[in-house]
Amino acid sequence: MRPGRQHGSVVLRCRWPDGTPAVLKLSPDRALLTKQVEMLRVFAPSGRVPTVLSADAQAGAMVLEEVLPGTEAEDMPQTSLPQQWGELLAALHAVTPPAHWPLDLRGRCDEAFVRIGRRLSEPAIGARIDQAAWQGAIRRCETLLDSQARLVLLHGDLHLGNVLDGDPSRGLIAIAPKACIGDPCFDAVDYVVAGAGQEGVEARCQRVATACGLDGDRLYAWSRVIAPMAAIAHLTYDGPEPVIDELLALSC
Repeated sequence: MRPGRQHGSVVLRCRWPDGTPAVLKLSPDRALLTKQVEMLRVFAPSGRVPTVLSADAQAGAMVLEEVLPGTEAEDMPQTSLPQQWGELLAALHAVTPPAHWPLDLRGRCDEAFVRIGRRLSEPAIGARIDQAAWQGAIRRCETLLDSQARLVLLHGDLHLGNVLDGDPSRGLIAIAPKACIGDPCFDAVDYVVAGAGQEGVEARCQRVATACGLDGDRLYAWSRVIAPMAAIAHLTYDGPEPVIDELLALSC
């Protein structure tokens, strides 16, 4: 986790009394902070999330160990990243879901399609992504959700900015989980879609599926679900046209 402002929160470097490098996160959204603490503690047995050193929901504050060196995954050497991603997923997905965990992947996807789908009414977005493409993504998503076989506790938001380089003894560290239960392919799809405009989504999908021990066909199908959402993000921030073009082609 980097110091600075994050979605209305403030993150500051500090030190725990024993000298451990730490970060203090302050948030006005106490309910959200409480959920973040719960999800980090759920994944604690994996050793692949920052340790929660202290939390005070009433004060809207928590203290986490600082991940060092903390390089974001997108800035790490790409040749070894698929294997490291596979090791990260294996550790996270080995965590036993708590009994009666209330959040599942279907709910996560439904929320995302409703929230992001509102943006199709914006002229710059609607001119590139029409309702037919959006509804096609929803149908593909429903097909994948209906055919889930192996269910695991997912990080739920495992994009390259939420994965940091930890020390060699721990490997990659995931931050900001949105824990839900569902298809293990989902925790690899953002990494796959980020291959647009680079080696290409299809080529990256093959590499990642092999490294992570995932079904390549399902992972590619998930990339087609996520592609229009990624395209909207790139359109919002004036992303490179070759990237947007590849994502839009996947959406068809």
